[in-house]
Amino acid sequence: MLSPRKDPKGGLTSAGRAFYKAATGANLKPGVQGAADTPEKKRRKGSFLTRFYTNPSGPLVKPSGEPTRLALAARAWGEPAPKNRQDTAKLAAKGRGFLESYQAGKRPASRR
Repeated sequence: MLSPRKDPKGGLTSAGRAFYKAATGANLKPGVQGAADTPEKKRRKGSFLTRFYTNPSGPLVKPSGEPTRLALAARAWGEPAPKNRQDTAKLAAKGRGFLESYQAGKRPASRR
């Protein structure tokens, strides 16, 4: 049984984010669900995908065949849950692409 702070579809609920803020002072935001069409969304989604899926820390599928919390985290960010290391490599590459796009948008017009 999951805690009411953990969303069964992946990620944290608003109660989970509030609990974390009370415990640590950090201000967590929900995952970017839709298209990463703004610089902030590109930065946030790119950072998440790169951090979580470049070198995933743990299994992606439980022995019962269900996705683990690590895999479900991708769903909380609007991505399909990865089933194997090839899927995580694709997600990490997509994240690096978002970060490169974000960095390109930050450069002054004269340097593009």
